[in-house]
Amino acid sequence: MELLAEFGLFLAKTLTLLGVALVLMAGITAMASRNRPQQRDRLVIRKLNDRYRDMERSLSNAFLDRRGRRKLRRQKKQEEKLAAAGSPDRERVFVLRFHGDLRASYTENLREEVSAILTQARPEKDRVVACVESAGGLVHSYGLAAAQLARIRDHGIDLTVAVDRVAASGGYLMAAVGHRIIASPFAILGSIGVVAQLPNFHRLLQRHDVDYELITAGEHKRTLTIFGKNTDEGRQKMREELDDIHRLFKTFVHRYRKELDLDRVATGEHWFGEQALALGLADSLETSDDLLMRLGRESDVFELRYEKKQPITRRLSLAIENTLARVFSDPSR
Repeated sequence: MELLAEFGLFLAKTLTLLGVALVLMAGITAMASRNRPQQRDRLVIRKLNDRYRDMERSLSNAFLDRRGRRKLRRQKKQEEKLAAAGSPDRERVFVLRFHGDLRASYTENLREEVSAILTQARPEKDRVVACVESAGGLVHSYGLAAAQLARIRDHGIDLTVAVDRVAASGGYLMAAVGHRIIASPFAILGSIGVVAQLPNFHRLLQRHDVDYELITAGEHKRTLTIFGKNTDEGRQKMREELDDIHRLFKTFVHRYRKELDLDRVATGEHWFGEQALALGLADSLETSDDLLMRLGRESDVFELRYEKKQPITRRLSLAIENTLARVFSDPSR
């Protein structure tokens, strides 16, 4: 108990110092940026074909003599003319990149990116590649992120989800929406399960004669608390709620991947790429780099990124929250 008390005090002091530092940094930043022009949200579009072509030419230049470089420059001008002319029937590939945190904070950007794509993408002709990286987080947040990807499918546009490192729990909830999932050999997939965890300081407060009052209206308004005394009834109610969410999770995944054996894979476990492929959690093994380079040979590939201006206080709070989540949580939760 003494060790627990010391840890609690240490944690409280640490959080207090972090809070003070956050307020000070926010104040300094607000004063420094008071006279700066306000930056507007914007949609940034990059044509990946140009990037790959520039990389190829830069490397080719290193192997050529002067005569060869002149020839390469002439060839480059001809290709640029052809590219400028374009072809209205050429397939277009739109690339999205989702980097998830505990709250799926990038969902606000994702919804704008999806909306932009839907104004231009041609059903059954163009396609979308979503590169998803997330170890999961809050249920409602990742439910909304998955719903944004579902908008693409609902409009009859082909959707491929690429997982290079991890798409677990809420991340896999998003990945399952794709018509197909590609994964690198050691990417982590799965973790179709739900978890809730919280510390309880009731005995510590009781030892120091501190009372904690919790007043609710509704039998199950609060099942478990951090400072109050938890009951077996409250624990049972929490388990029932987690089971309900787990059933919703499995139903959602089954809607898009009907061939999955949910009794086998919806246990909360996670698997690496090759194992996931054998279980049907992925459809092929490939990195997003290889996929996009291959598509770029026959299609125009555009990467979209919606840059949303956030206050410094919001960015700092997210950074602290994500750091704590990584320290105290399993990466494949």
